[in-house]
Amino acid sequence: MGRDKSLIKYPENYVVLDIETTGFSAENDEIIELSALRVVDNEIVEEFSELVNPQRYVSSYITNLTGITPQMLENAEKIPNVLKRFIEFVSDNMIMGHNVNFDIGFIDNKLKKHFNSEFNNDYIDTLKIARKMLPNLKSKKLGMIAQHFNFNTDGMHRGLKDCIVTNMCYQKFLQMHKDEQLKQKNALGLQIKKNYNDSKNITLNMN
Repeated sequence: MGRDKSLIKYPENYVVLDIETTGFSAENDEIIELSALRVVDNEIVEEFSELVNPQRYVSSYITNLTGITPQMLENAEKIPNVLKRFIEFVSDNMIMGHNVNFDIGFIDNKLKKHFNSEFNNDYIDTLKIARKMLPNLKSKKLGMIAQHFNFNTDGMHRGLKDCIVTNMCYQKFLQMHKDEQLKQKNALGLQIKKNYNDSKNITLNMN
């Protein structure tokens, strides 16, 4: 499984991913939607989103949460074909998601089951970034972070919409990171200038 670089790196090229599932167990539940956005130089350049026939019961809880009904999944392809296309889309890019270990766990489980392979991409978890950047925000759920930034959350809990919102939040975090770096750089510059002036004054006084 990939390495989480969320606290040491802020990339500008990556793939945002999100899945919807029949439940919360990677071992016992199935993926019903795979979605992703390819981002290059901080711009979305391509998207992927497909429903998956889980070949099993989809509860009313999941339907109410996601809006995905059993009828919508009847004619969808099964996981091996959709997963193969999804992995080709993701390729070897750095991936990003909110609480992304959940998504990775499912994808890795299905890759092992159907292709005897693993999901080894390096990844970034925006949940960990949120904990660092927004320590005082009570809930670090994606929807709550989006509302904190006044982003539109209509249609969330569908894969592609969640990818879009995750990317918007990450871009906000990236800007916050750059602003903090600039602030520190300016503070350092002022300190160096002050030290230089102090040293110059001491030299002049000695003369």
